[in-house]
Amino acid sequence: MSLIIKKYDYTRLKKTNVNGSRLYQVPNGKPLPSVTTILDSTKDKTKLYEWRRRVGEKKAQEITTEAAGVGTRMHKYLEDYIDTGDWPKEGSNPYAAQANKMAAVIKKNAFNFISEILGSEVNLWMPNLYAGTTDLVCTYKNNLAICDFKQTNKPKKEEWVDDYYLQLVAYAEAHNELFGTQISEGHIFMCSRDLEYQQFDLTPQDYKKWRSIWYDRLYTFYENY
Repeated sequence: MSLIIKKYDYTRLKKTNVNGSRLYQVPNGKPLPSVTTILDSTKDKTKLYEWRRRVGEKKAQEITTEAAGVGTRMHKYLEDYIDTGDWPKEGSNPYAAQANKMAAVIKKNAFNFISEILGSEVNLWMPNLYAGTTDLVCTYKNNLAICDFKQTNKPKKEEWVDDYYLQLVAYAEAHNELFGTQISEGHIFMCSRDLEYQQFDLTPQDYKKWRSIWYDRLYTFYENY
């Protein structure tokens, strides 16, 4: 049985890719760029380019593709659990088995603090500006929150995850606009390939700071792209 409690009328949006950018078709409006497209277009990629040069383009692509595959499987296991209430079997190939173990780590560490799940893979949009998909809208420690699941090849330092906070803010702002909520917190639930759990929390105390940075990035996107 689904774990989702239907409190908000979430709308499924159609997605398209144009020149490598993801667009969402929203009701009664023009297609909007995704949050991830906006962040990718406006971030400093100096260190990313240095890493690709250091390991070589072919190796870099292999690492990126494998990580994306494991991450997609990990997300799917968590989505299936939310949709059915039953933990899914891990699958036969080693990548699926690894992703299942990673998903289980997130379930163990994060879901004990979630009292209500209001939506999974929720499409959200800010009219005329942007759209995107958050992994989870839920009540976390009694507060309405936006949450995302992340996989990583190795544990991340706090200073490496700025864009994750901006994602959470973007989705929270859109949810507040569409449904009249006052979400001001979010959480990143992350597991590494070595099954190390990390959590990065967007708190109400820091929300205004990250909100300001998000709208600066959004302004830069529309000024330059």
